[in-house]
Amino acid sequence: MGSAREYQKRIKSVKTITQVTRAMQAVSTSRVRFAVDRMMATRPYTHYAQQVMNNIASQKGSSMLHPLLESRDEIKMTLVILVSGNNGLAGSFYANLLGLTYDYFSFFRTPIRYISIGKKGTDLLYRARKLIVNEFDDLPEAPEYQDSEPIGQIVMDTYLNGEFDEVYLVYMDYINMVKQEPKIEKLLPLGVSEYSHDGDESGAIYTFEPDPQTILNTMLPEFITLQIHQAILESHASEYAARMVAMKNATENGEELSGELQIKYNNARQQAVTNEMLDIVGGAEAMSAKQGK
Repeated sequence: MGSAREYQKRIKSVKTITQVTRAMQAVSTSRVRFAVDRMMATRPYTHYAQQVMNNIASQKGSSMLHPLLESRDEIKMTLVILVSGNNGLAGSFYANLLGLTYDYFSFFRTPIRYISIGKKGTDLLYRARKLIVNEFDDLPEAPEYQDSEPIGQIVMDTYLNGEFDEVYLVYMDYINMVKQEPKIEKLLPLGVSEYSHDGDESGAIYTFEPDPQTILNTMLPEFITLQIHQAILESHASEYAARMVAMKNATENGEELSGELQIKYNNARQQAVTNEMLDIVGGAEAMSAKQGK
């Protein structure tokens, strides 16, 4: 058992840390609401744009309409866009995101290059000695669509120039405040995803006006940027939610530890007082015995 002074110092230290985690929890709670609102506002537009793109891509001969729809016979180089955050203290957020990324792409036989969005992801990729071709670590806390446009332009230019033959998007998908899941999507070449080959999930077949070629030339570049932008919004909301939960757990653990240390401190102090009383009694008895002699 330690001394009462040692326990007192530990209690003070734990309470100081608990105050910090409680403040960070409050900040994350206010930010996550704003981030979730922004993310939810763009989800329907992204969803229906995906339906239109999938419907066009499902048409016969669609790969001839635009080079971003054309699958290449030989895959020589793969590009991975990793969307992370700028700060730590988010629980298992980065471990889950990077763990899935490393596990999934470790089976690829083609060389892998990365575009990193977020300081934390960039640092972790460098530590793992991954090859990064572009870094975007200065995005604002509330990114707008135009902030994602340079990223989308670089992705499309390098793909059309033949530097990369396929592009994947990795981000944290927001489910709710306590659940976020890492997700991997194939961004290029654009193909039919989870929707029906005959149209959208309802089975409808669209008639386009103007023709699909004109629609693709206009919408496809914006759609690629939109996919990246939505992934950034999803990851930001997930990061704040994960940090809020992590700080809440840290605060509760700190309060519990502080209570346990307080009990130990009381026991140590009581033991010290008891020892002092025994010393006094023992000293008094020794003095009485000496005087009796």
